[in-house]
Amino acid sequence: MPHSTEPRPVAVVTGAARGIGLAIATWFLNKGYNVALLDNDETTLAATEATLASPDTVLARPCDVSDQAEVDAAAAAIMARWGRVDALVNNAGVAVFKPVLETSFAEWRHVLGTNLDGAFLCAQAFGAIMVARKSGAIVNIASISGLRASTLRVAYGTSKAAIIHLTKQLAVEFGNYGVRVNAVCPGPVETEMAKLVHSVAIRSDYYDTIPLGRYGTVEEMANVVGFLCSKEASYVNGQALANDGGFDAAGVGLPTLRRNAGLNQVGDGA
Repeated sequence: MPHSTEPRPVAVVTGAARGIGLAIATWFLNKGYNVALLDNDETTLAATEATLASPDTVLARPCDVSDQAEVDAAAAAIMARWGRVDALVNNAGVAVFKPVLETSFAEWRHVLGTNLDGAFLCAQAFGAIMVARKSGAIVNIASISGLRASTLRVAYGTSKAAIIHLTKQLAVEFGNYGVRVNAVCPGPVETEMAKLVHSVAIRSDYYDTIPLGRYGTVEEMANVVGFLCSKEASYVNGQALANDGGFDAAGVGLPTLRRNAGLNQVGDGA
């Protein structure tokens, strides 16, 4: 928590109206930051702003991160309000779950436009502010789908893999100005979106592949993002951290191992 005589640091979180983004924004608020919430869902964003009920420390602004003019306008509004940016979390994202041959080019562009173009545009707009101050941190929310392929995610997985490489490109350049850039690759997380799109069969498939045997929580994602933005991670740059319960490390054989060890309950031994 900064001393009262010091200006409060400022964090910008995209896709902040709900889920992981809201948990990240809440982490920053609890650590004494002013927080700008950017989201294109104006209704949910307004409800979140009302729930947080902290007009002095929260700026909620509708923004389509795939639109350069909207991103630039948001950056100008945040600078007019607080005059600085210390952290950016590129969390905004969309997904289309379809087989490759059934994914239209329009759907491909929609996913890449939000997930990849949005991260690039925000990194340019807010990165320029941090580079000028020679201080700051950017965390891009990628995915385990960017580290290993899975079914029905040709656009989503490709966008997240590209975000991981974008992270490295940004880290190499921005690091020269004291601005660190890292990525977090969440595994399956208990969010409203996951409840809608993950069937019982899909959840079972995940349990069969995750050594910790469960989904992550939004708070677990926020804690890692917050760490990477903090001084405690002052030498971490250009990394993609899988926050996934061991999903990326696992190959075949977990269900058999659990049966042989008598670990019949998901999460036993966690």
